[in-house]
Formats: sequence, structure tokens, C-alpha cells
Amino acid sequence: MERRQPFVSVGIMHADKIKFKLNGNYKLSGCKPSELHGECMCQSEDKPYVGSQEVEQRGNELLFDGKFYKEFILTPVVDESNPDSETFWLRDVVIGVNFHWERKEDEKFKGVLKFIIDGGKACAVNMIGIEDYLKSVISSEMNASSSPELLRAHAVISRSWLMAQMEKRRVIKKNEQPISSCVVTNDEVTKWYDREDHKLFDVCADDHCQRYEGLTKESTKNVAKAVDATWGKVLSYKGEICDARFYKCCGGVLEEFENAWEPKHYNYLLNVRDNEEATKAEANGDFKDALSKDDLTIEKNAEKWILGNPDSFCNTHDKKILSQVLNNYDQETENFYRWKVDYTVDEISAIAKKRSGIDFGTITDMIPVERGTSGRLTKLKIVGTKRTVTVGKELEIRKTLSESHLYSSAFIVRKYNAAGEEIKNISNEANENRPVRFELIGAGWGHGVGLCQIGAAVMGERGYKFDQILLHYYPNSEIVKKY
Repeated sequence: MERRQPFVSVGIMHADKIKFKLNGNYKLSGCKPSELHGECMCQSEDKPYVGSQEVEQRGNELLFDGKFYKEFILTPVVDESNPDSETFWLRDVVIGVNFHWERKEDEKFKGVLKFIIDGGKACAVNMIGIEDYLKSVISSEMNASSSPELLRAHAVISRSWLMAQMEKRRVIKKNEQPISSCVVTNDEVTKWYDREDHKLFDVCADDHCQRYEGLTKESTKNVAKAVDATWGKVLSYKGEICDARFYKCCGGVLEEFENAWEPKHYNYLLNVRDNEEATKAEANGDFKDALSKDDLTIEKNAEKWILGNPDSFCNTHDKKILSQVLNNYDQETENFYRWKVDYTVDEISAIAKKRSGIDFGTITDMIPVERGTSGRLTKLKIVGTKRTVTVGKELEIRKTLSESHLYSSAFIVRKYNAAGEEIKNISNEANENRPVRFELIGAGWGHGVGLCQIGAAVMGERGYKFDQILLHYYPNSEIVKKY
């Protein structure tokens, strides 16, 4: 007997024109008629669509098969003699948007295909069961050779995060109130990026949400077993599904939610130390003793921490473990536990202008203003010859100072003059001793909130069970079955 599962709508791609191929017969339905071109054109004769197709954005409408729509749905007709009858290909899907591994791929999906207009582009949306979605997500986020406990843990958090976002979208839609996620003044730009960016579907398919590549990432028996073993199970805190965030590498200590996104505290997303000492405290129910012992919001403490090499689960160079978490293009990244980036003044000034849209002039200084509990910068003052602006939160800082994204905002800034000498106090220096080079020395990869994927992979290899991994990264939560 087939088990029940809710459905999720996933925004796959946006483009002026989307080419796709239907591998079986699909029927047109659920269309909204064109406001400019007359009545709904759903086929009364139930015309099947199969093979190569394309849809094109024309103003606020979609052109498909010579007719105009506001939106429409293509639903597969199941053919037991054709295993591919419920599948389709989307051409030139962009993955890793704005990251250094950004590329286009043809990707294969299963289920219903919906087209809408979103942000002035044609948008392809896949509507699929949550558990089927998870099998792809975990295959995309994790290597199929990952330990069973890591895969089970990831199944629970991916399901939890997804269902929490779906509930959040429902509440936002019900309240019909715009969500404020930025503060912009002449002297400050503070932004955070969250799922409210998606109003017409539940989640997107890229790293902004959860990496989802449909059937392109073929689900293995190990991934399927992990999903089946945790079917319908989520993390919960006081009756609410946990907003279970995750990322690549914490750098030794976890960040709190409010320092990366909206100013809301969750008592299961805390600044936990990522080591065995913390897990021993957690096993005894002493979550307070598992928290960071160093106040990394203080600049001198953050600097010492970032320049150090603390023992942590995610402090590993074991290729076998890293391959469990990092796909081929992720493995192009090296030195993520501690890392360094160098810029000339001209380079960083040009990048910051391009990425932020702010003309700072020549950048002469970068001053830490505020740090979160993991040492990640939440506010950074960028001083230029034309403008001085304080930038936040963590992702906006990472985007402003890189052609793609800095690995994290847990970094310190060192400045050097033309003689190669480090400058300690720019404000009192003569003009001829202004910096010509900036060095950013950092820790970790990602926002640091919730589960550290590399740390969790190490825990799995060391024999921790999936519930112990979850208890470590989401203290005070519990595992419950929702369906």
C-alpha cells in the first residue's frame, strides 16, 4: 500500500524562453486564460503533448503551442509500459546561482510541470510529493556513499525545513502582509535573504533553498532507505516544526538564527561548539555547557578564534568523509575550515561597486561593527573616498566582497601599505600610507546556523546515531512523526 505524502511546489528555473521535453503524454489543465487574447484555451479534446516543447514569456503572459496563458499545468498520463511516462527534461537549468561553480545543465524531473510568470520571466515549477522530492534533495546535498546515520539525519532536517517554509508561506499568504527583509539608509544597507522571496511556489531548486535536481541526481538505495526509515518525521520544538537550517562547515561553532535572518530567536538554533566535549554535555542534558565558552561577539576573541585551529568535528581533510558531503563541483573548494582571500584596493573597490551597486570610490578601510555568536560579521563598515556604508547581514557582506560569495562572514581584515607593512590604525595614518592591499582571513563555509554537514559526516563516521547528530545541532528539539 502506497504511503501518504503531501505535495510541494518547486520553482526550478526562470528564463525568457524555456525549452523542455515531455517523455510521455501530458495533458494541459489548470490554465488561467489570457487577459488580452480571450478565453481559456485548455484543450476540450484532451490533446496530448509529448516530445520537445517550448514556452516563451511575452509581457505578462506565456506563449505555448501558439496560444497565450497567464499560467498552465501539464499533467502526465501514466503509461505502465513506459517507465518514463511521468518524466520530463528541462533544458539549460542554472545551478549554483551567483556562486563560483555556477553552470547550466539539462535536468530530468518527475511529476507535474506548471508554468507561471514570476519576476517578469517564464518560470517552470515541478509539483511533486515531499518524500519523492527529498530523495532527490538528499542525493544532491549528500553523496550516496554517506553513512546511513548521516543520511537519516539529513532526511529529517530537509523535511523539517521544507515543511516549516511551507507553513510560513501559508501564514504570509493568509495575513497578506509584506515581509520586511531589508533596511536601507544613506549610511546603512542591511539585508537578509529567506524563503519569503518566493511567493508563487513553496521553494526554489537552488542553494537559496535546498539543492534539488530531480531525477538527474538518481536516488540510490541508501538514500531511499534513509527517506523511508524517517518517512514523515520532523524536528519539533514546543509543538512547532523546526526551521532546521544547514550549510557546509561551521568553522568550529554554530551561529544563532537572528544573526543571519530576521530578528527572531529560536531556542534550538544556538551557538553550540562543534566537538565531542559538547556532545558529552548534551548527552547529560546540559545544553548550556555545550555552548561556546568564548564570547566571539568581542573582536579580540573573534580574531583569536579565527586565527586559531580549534579541534572540531568539521576540522577535517579526510577525503573519504568530505566526498560524502561535497559533490564534484563543491570539491573544487579547498581550505574552507580556515581560508584566506587577498585583494588589491582597486580589485575590492571594483567588486564592491559591482556587487552592491554602491559607488564607494576607492575603499580605504573595512571596520568590523558587529559580530554574531560564532564570530560571523553581521555588520561591516566599508569606508570609501566617496561613501562610507555599514553593510549587513552575513550574506550581504559575503556577496559585496566577492565576485560570487565569500565562504562565510567569519573573517578578520588585515591591511597593508605599498611597502608590505601591516597598517594597524588607518584613521591616523598619512595619505601616503593608505592600504594598497586587503587580506581577509576567515573561518567556515556558509551561514553557520543549524547542522554543519561536514561536522555531521564526521559524527556519522565516528558512530553517532542520527538522533544524536540531530540533538547536537538542534538542542532542545525532538523528533516527531507528522504523517
